[in-house]
Amino acid sequence: MTQSRRPPTSAATARTNPKIKFVGLHAHSVAGSIFDAIGYPQAHMDFCYQNGGDALALTDHGNMNGLAYQVLHAKKMQEAGKDFKPIFGCEAYFTPSIAEWREAYDQAMEDKKKARGIKKDAQSGATVEDEGDSKKTQSILKRRRHLVLLAQNQTGLNNLFKLVSESYQPENFYRYPRIDYALLKKYNEGIIASSACLGGVYAGNYWENREDGDEAVLDAMRESTRRMVDIFGDRWYAEIQWNDIKEQHELNQYVIQVAKEFGVGLITTADSHYPNPDAWKDRELYKRLGWLGKGRPSWAEEESQLPAGVEEIGYELYPKNGDQIWESYRQYSESTGFEYDDAVVLKSIEETHRIAFERIDNFLPDNTVRLPEFVVPAGFTATQALVNYALEGLKDKGLHTNAEYTERMKQELNVIDDRGFSKYFLTMKSIVDVATDMMLPGPGRGSAAGSLVAYALNITQVDPIKHGLLFSRFLRSDATDYPDIDYDVSDSMALKEKLVEMWGEDCVAPISNWNTLQLKSLIKDISKLYNIEFTEVNTVTSIMIREATPEAKRKHGIKAGVYAPTWEEVMEFSPTLQAYLNKYPAVKTHVEGLVGQVRSCSRHAGGVVIAEDLDKSMPLINSGGVRQAPWAEGQNVRHLEPMGFIKFDLLGLSTLKMMEGAIYHILKRHHNIEEPTFAQIREYYENNLHPDALDLNDQEVYKNIFHAGKWAGVFQFTEQGAQQFCVRAKPTNIIDVSAITAIYRPGPLAANVHDEYVEAKENPHYIKYLNDDAHDITQETFGFLIFQEQIALLAHKLGGLTLDEGNMLRKVLTKKGTGKGSVKGKLHDKFITGCGENGIQRDSAQALWDKFEYFSGYGFNKSHAVSYSIISFQCAWLWNYYPAEWMAAFLDKEPESRKEKAINIAKKFGFDIEPLDVNKSGTVWEISADGKTLIQPLTSIKGLGMAAIEQVLENRPFMNAEDLLFREGVSYSKLNKKALDALCRGGALDNIVDDRFTGRKHFWSTCIVDRPKNLKKFGENLELYRPEGDFTEEEIIQFKSDLTGMFPMNLVISPETIEKLQEKFVPPISEFDPELQLCWFIPRKIIPKKTKNGKLYWIVEVIDSNNELTKIRCWGVKPEKDRIHLNRPYMANLKYDPNWGFSTYAIGKTFRQLG
Repeated sequence: MTQSRRPPTSAATARTNPKIKFVGLHAHSVAGSIFDAIGYPQAHMDFCYQNGGDALALTDHGNMNGLAYQVLHAKKMQEAGKDFKPIFGCEAYFTPSIAEWREAYDQAMEDKKKARGIKKDAQSGATVEDEGDSKKTQSILKRRRHLVLLAQNQTGLNNLFKLVSESYQPENFYRYPRIDYALLKKYNEGIIASSACLGGVYAGNYWENREDGDEAVLDAMRESTRRMVDIFGDRWYAEIQWNDIKEQHELNQYVIQVAKEFGVGLITTADSHYPNPDAWKDRELYKRLGWLGKGRPSWAEEESQLPAGVEEIGYELYPKNGDQIWESYRQYSESTGFEYDDAVVLKSIEETHRIAFERIDNFLPDNTVRLPEFVVPAGFTATQALVNYALEGLKDKGLHTNAEYTERMKQELNVIDDRGFSKYFLTMKSIVDVATDMMLPGPGRGSAAGSLVAYALNITQVDPIKHGLLFSRFLRSDATDYPDIDYDVSDSMALKEKLVEMWGEDCVAPISNWNTLQLKSLIKDISKLYNIEFTEVNTVTSIMIREATPEAKRKHGIKAGVYAPTWEEVMEFSPTLQAYLNKYPAVKTHVEGLVGQVRSCSRHAGGVVIAEDLDKSMPLINSGGVRQAPWAEGQNVRHLEPMGFIKFDLLGLSTLKMMEGAIYHILKRHHNIEEPTFAQIREYYENNLHPDALDLNDQEVYKNIFHAGKWAGVFQFTEQGAQQFCVRAKPTNIIDVSAITAIYRPGPLAANVHDEYVEAKENPHYIKYLNDDAHDITQETFGFLIFQEQIALLAHKLGGLTLDEGNMLRKVLTKKGTGKGSVKGKLHDKFITGCGENGIQRDSAQALWDKFEYFSGYGFNKSHAVSYSIISFQCAWLWNYYPAEWMAAFLDKEPESRKEKAINIAKKFGFDIEPLDVNKSGTVWEISADGKTLIQPLTSIKGLGMAAIEQVLENRPFMNAEDLLFREGVSYSKLNKKALDALCRGGALDNIVDDRFTGRKHFWSTCIVDRPKNLKKFGENLELYRPEGDFTEEEIIQFKSDLTGMFPMNLVISPETIEKLQEKFVPPISEFDPELQLCWFIPRKIIPKKTKNGKLYWIVEVIDSNNELTKIRCWGVKPEKDRIHLNRPYMANLKYDPNWGFSTYAIGKTFRQLG
């Protein structure tokens, strides 16, 4: 039986006017109750308002992740004239004593089997509520009861932040964050609390004592009441709810009795979990999606299918108004056969309104900008300190007497001071001071490179005046947004850990990323629950975005560049998806209801928040064992700034690690420093590679690397297309390199700018400039508007706009959907007028404006382009002057997936690769004395830990097997059987397999498999295993692949064969030419499959000289005839389809084994 009175479901419907006053003081959203609630806070708030509500609390499970959504939408509602009060809360996880719970936890950890499971659970990300598990008796290890907490004022909110932050501390967390009486006693001021639901505090008393009778339940509830009243006084409320669950009504009876005995306030709550009554089925499906691949939660033990109707569930959990709550009470009390006093229930409903408007202040969280005080030296204001540091930095660089620099510095400092950002720059400087003591930073990143202050403070290394970079691109005097400095370092994780160690985990917190359900994966998951054939689903999902993109771009007038269509656009413009959803309408309904809902929590790549006492000013959470901020800050969500926090982006750049490695080798080989320290590496960098020390016009570097196409790990030039474009464009300075990297992006390439740029560069005398100003601004890019700053400068010089207005124009033109159409119109009119005043005809001015609009679609940030091009040049300089050192660093830092390709590059440039050798290999790629051979490191062997490697390095050389097995001083608990096995099968012991052994397998069995404890046993093994001989070629290939991650290509196909294939224009499969269709590869694995019609086909995993794994679908396989030999080279005619990849029919005809 469903409720007869239905609330409005559309904002277009007239707002409901209920007779009974009620406020939902217990509500959940997808932002904080993942896979339990759906709908973001704003959807709940909008519906509640339309449904006649004038306030709503948000009380997500164990966190306040949705608070920023709640605050921002409350402001939006106020601006729209909607009188609606947000109430900030949390449904915390409560246990009476964490000390007792912890004792049980520690005892369980003593059991190794249990401990493994506990550690696995403890490392999970966002907490997912298992509502069935909470509504029964629990073991003490899992025990937690729900407790609703509401902030009455800012003091209460800060205490609530502290409680949430404390609950996620390691000592309080296992699967769920916990608080107890002790924490409540300490941080209860300004907080109202209530007993929650069937998983709540009173419910726990009920579940644990119901078998012992009424008095046992009541006595337990009385004890809980006494303790809660002792803490909260009249701020403690007993909570009842209305549904079709018998146990709920039994609990309600007990709660009402205890509340009456103690004079405790009684409230009714809706415990809403979805934003409107029609969303119940989406929520049921969402709950199931959350448990896909994770087993079955307790609530689903008897539920395999979705309920047919909401009446099967027994409750409706949307934001109800007073009349609907009253009707729920009448309906469910009747259907379950329980009697209540109407007056008591009515009072419990109306009491919520009194609490919301008489006991809870109407306030929004304090959003004063929070930055650390410890970055400001004692006795100075932030501005005074910044001025002193900036002038000192300018003096250190010898620029303090240059009027152009001092005037620019004065202007920048004035803007920074006026905008109130002095402390921000000091914080950034403090981060840099820590970073530069332990790792190499990048020269700069993003628009911050346009700041002279940042350059003087060593936040950046790029002189903005020398390179023509604009401060106004970074920080405008008329803007309202915060500065944003992205900072590259060689090891961002190590830097963040160091900052936490130095400043404390309550001062430094990484920020969260909230991953959402995406259209493609959502369609697959929902279809899986509806038992739809995977091949049918995959056909749709593999083509739908490609189908929709052209139409979506046309809709927005986008002619060039990359565009990712929204899920609505994919559904609108993909005929394949439309047909599928028409065939399966239930899938469509659920997709529309669930796309964009939260899937999981992760960490931002580099973002951190830095301020004192973060645990009191935000509700810190724990994800994957890391304490972090609960809110996100990125392109789609900006929650930190509105809440008063500034994100600092500390990003890892592996190229900087390569530079450190190259300098290490340079110091070791050319400066006779046996073990270079980081201080020595940094000194070398400052003296030789810092942009102020390095000759960025060194034509030998441009000629030998950029013109010749000598590519090996050169930053930004790892793709073949970028490499080819650079060789054609032949850069001779940093601006040229910057232009090349700015152009080599999808937008400019689609508009054919790369070809036009090369032609203009080769024929500069054909370029026509509008006037001298246009010449001065665009000559460096041969008449093209490549950089966004050029738009600002042209608007300033030709149209009379200020530089700030020029940058506003740049922003309006390049940021689609900024909602600043009127600003654009005003700037256009001012520009046209200004051009006229400068003698430019109106038609020419309008043509220039049109050019701005056209080029703005792919213009690039010059500050960023120059900064990153300097890194490219630094790489090229090292590669040109120290090839062996650069190549060793390149091999060392390339990931395993690209290692074989990197080795092939090294070979291409004449380096020999010496295999693993226990007596030569180190922890990094080593270089031979003549600089022509690179030696593979022991660290490349999988399963060989550092403890074992240290034993090898400390005790080598090993002369023979006995020396390896019985050396005095070696700790064989570290260099154990597992380590020796990895060394042997990985090939590192080949050079100590002497002629006493018939082969490597004989050595392996004698020395490792049957590990001898003494020389006598060694001698016996030597004879016993003599027949074993050597490993087979297949075994060697397998060992090398499994243990080193590198396929031993030389054992399978000779360089001569590869050369012949190249001569015949037969490429490896990773360089497949669809027109040629012929390629070569080496099969590594065959996976038999069957079509939905039961026909056999194979998926063959293959590899080639680029070490790229590719799959080929082989249809129509006849197992009695068709044969493919693994680890043997093949040439084949293949077909390629963007949706299915590579495929072929009739293996016997299309595959040909080589050699």
